[in-house]
Amino acid sequence: IIIKGKCSEDGWDESTIELFLHELAIMDSNNFLGNCGVGEREGRVASGLVARRHYRLIHGIGRSGDIAAVQPKAAGSSLLNKLTNSVVLDIIKQAGVRTVTNCFVVPMATGMSLTLCFLTLRHKRPKAKYIIWPRIDQKSCFKSMITAGFEPVVIENVLEGDELRTDLGAVEAKIKALGAENILCVHSTTSCFAPRVPDRLEELAVICANYDIPHIVNNAYGVQSSKCMHLIQQGARVGRIDAFVQSLDKNFMVPVGGAIIAGFNESFIQEISKMYPGRASASPSLDVLITLLSLGASGYKQLLKERKEMFSYLSSELKKLADNHNERLLDTPHNPISLAMSLKNLDENSDTAVTQLGSMLFTRQVSGARVVPCGSVQTVNNYTFKGFMSHANDYPCAYLNAASAIGIKKQDVDVFLKRLDKCLKTSRKEAKKEETANEMSSSNTDTE
Repeated sequence: IIIKGKCSEDGWDESTIELFLHELAIMDSNNFLGNCGVGEREGRVASGLVARRHYRLIHGIGRSGDIAAVQPKAAGSSLLNKLTNSVVLDIIKQAGVRTVTNCFVVPMATGMSLTLCFLTLRHKRPKAKYIIWPRIDQKSCFKSMITAGFEPVVIENVLEGDELRTDLGAVEAKIKALGAENILCVHSTTSCFAPRVPDRLEELAVICANYDIPHIVNNAYGVQSSKCMHLIQQGARVGRIDAFVQSLDKNFMVPVGGAIIAGFNESFIQEISKMYPGRASASPSLDVLITLLSLGASGYKQLLKERKEMFSYLSSELKKLADNHNERLLDTPHNPISLAMSLKNLDENSDTAVTQLGSMLFTRQVSGARVVPCGSVQTVNNYTFKGFMSHANDYPCAYLNAASAIGIKKQDVDVFLKRLDKCLKTSRKEAKKEETANEMSSSNTDTE
């Protein structure tokens, strides 16, 4: 791992990982026996519990001018940072983006990491004020553009069968209308909730190359999908992708709070790391390094294989359930992680049954399933989205989302389907009662 900077094929046991971390920690000045600190930041920690939680790696990563820089009085923490970035780069390559040249772990979740990318581009394109953004109804990626001080130009998706796909014609028309020099970048998406599917990355990359416009990809939970990673690899091969950003927690099963910014131009990724002001927490780097040392490359690849198998299982079983309730599994073959099941019958028979189904699932400890009614309206930072959560103004039906993400087990799928089946039966009964009550009320009014 130190000589080659790659993830070992086989995982390490916990005692070996702890020994390794302790060896790194004793390289930091705060852990020197004779250390005499007279500065304002000397790695002092009041609580022994806090010190043990961080393996006494207290100094964090980077220096005030660069998050990737080496800190002389924290040689162990600096080595930890370098090793983590190298190991993560190796895993990204093994996951499918073979030509990626550089990456770094940043102690911010995906939204703020995207903001950092946009702020770095600001210095390259001082006239630019717009970001072209094929619509995806997720607040953090939208707010990342607002926070950076840019104006999102929302490109509505086109409906192809059940799928919502990128409107390439609208993207190019908007570039021509606004002027390429006034556009900071195209901000595309891979991983997303069905019935939206990953953007047409190859075509967008070609458009960006033709008009000399940067291209930033929100790859939030795409590392776990070979299809999403293939799209990024192909986009970089045929056109332009400047950076792609992915979450640590969603892809590597660690606590929320970190992301990976990666790209194909080493100097540009270094520019982004230098844009981060000040030092940074080492916790996300420590978490992902421990996880990858524990799993090894083979263990991580096995998790990716199991996730893909569970996606097929969830898809087939959810289709059976949908058929039993006179609903259907929406046909979204281009989405490799998320599935959607129509709730047309519930929606037709009751005004509240769809949202009540979501509440019923949540109270029965089903987390992550999203119930999306028709016609909801939401305002985010003064932008109003019609049909919010459905990625379109007027999607044809209400639906329920479920995803097969890394770490999911067959038991999770089976329990979810069993509870969903019960909830749907209860919802249908309640909807029928509501329909009957409405009919009786209408009949009484006619009689009077």
